[in-house]
Amino acid sequence: MISYQTHAHKLPGSTYREVYKHASVVFSKLKRRTKRQPYIRSAYFNKQKVFLNLFWKHLFNKPFKVRTERLKFFMAGVDLIVNSRNIPETKENIKDKNEVFHRFMGLTKEKEQFAVQIKEEKRSGKKYLMSIFPYK
Repeated sequence: MISYQTHAHKLPGSTYREVYKHASVVFSKLKRRTKRQPYIRSAYFNKQKVFLNLFWKHLFNKPFKVRTERLKFFMAGVDLIVNSRNIPETKENIKDKNEVFHRFMGLTKEKEQFAVQIKEEKRSGKKYLMSIFPYK
């Protein structure tokens, strides 16, 4: 699978509090664009909306160390979704046949590899950002 080279760096900080502060600034800029659910438009999905609210719910189920690692890639993950046209790895959800998962691969400016997972509902066609995580 081809990785997309993003133009974004990892978010700075060593503790969860520092990284969360930077990630919340990025998220608040995206959130200000709409009065409803925050979203970004994906180049791969022909500029369809990818909603961001499920990412935060999924993130807060993780321990602090994992949250910190994943939040560092938030800005790079948003850049990947907005600009990448590379074909993702697509799998159907085993538990729910109505869902499909798309996994995009990316590289930060520091050449660190990460993955972005997007959940798509087959019936409605809605897409949700599930997770951003370092890929090793």
